[in-house]
Amino acid sequence: MAATEWFRLWFSSPYYDQLYMQRDQQEAAFCIEKLTGFLKIPTGSRLLDVACGKGRHSRALAALGFDVTGFDLSEPSIKEAKRFETDRLHFSVHDMRLPFWINYFDYAFNFFTSFGYFRTMREHNDAVRTIAQSLKLNGTLVFDYLNVHYAEDHLVKREEKRVNGILYNIDRWFDQERFYKRIHIEEAAKHFNETYTEQVEKFSLGDFTDMLSYQGVMIEHVFGDYELNSYHIKKSPRMIMVARKIH
Repeated sequence: MAATEWFRLWFSSPYYDQLYMQRDQQEAAFCIEKLTGFLKIPTGSRLLDVACGKGRHSRALAALGFDVTGFDLSEPSIKEAKRFETDRLHFSVHDMRLPFWINYFDYAFNFFTSFGYFRTMREHNDAVRTIAQSLKLNGTLVFDYLNVHYAEDHLVKREEKRVNGILYNIDRWFDQERFYKRIHIEEAAKHFNETYTEQVEKFSLGDFTDMLSYQGVMIEHVFGDYELNSYHIKKSPRMIMVARKIH
């Protein structure tokens, strides 16, 4: 099964990091500063970063003094993240579809549309269950997802990027269920040609409300960008949901 899952291959590729190098520690720190200012997280809280990648958001949270655990299924990403481990910053290789620690964390985060990649609805529900079960009662979950309507209206169908001598030709499209991004990579110096295709589900606020409520988690606030402005169904680039585990 692993060989057919695009995200296992693409997220572990060094070309992924090159293409998205603008997603740096400074950007993560800005996002964390805004969120923690709103959440007012108590000292001593335990935080979980789900699908943490190389841990840029985890590191920003730990820098504020919280005990942070991050996990991701990409072994190369976690290997890199582990370079920054401390007594309050921990990383593990883990698949969000499988149970993690139960009733342990005060807060859980899923940043930058690190969700919606799976083939079936059952797998997505399994992932939501994992996150919900990891939280203590009255724990807080933050889901940061794209806004489907905005993404449809602002889709850039074709793009070409050249990064450090590597050419990326990018095509984007969508259907009723998913957004797609096909990335063709050419590195002439190494005679390298490869193509990856990203896929993400077109989950709406209503979809998240249903998935979360089934696991005993209720959405309490929705923001439309990293400045935490109000969410607008057509104008907001993001859908940042803050929810609480009620049972």
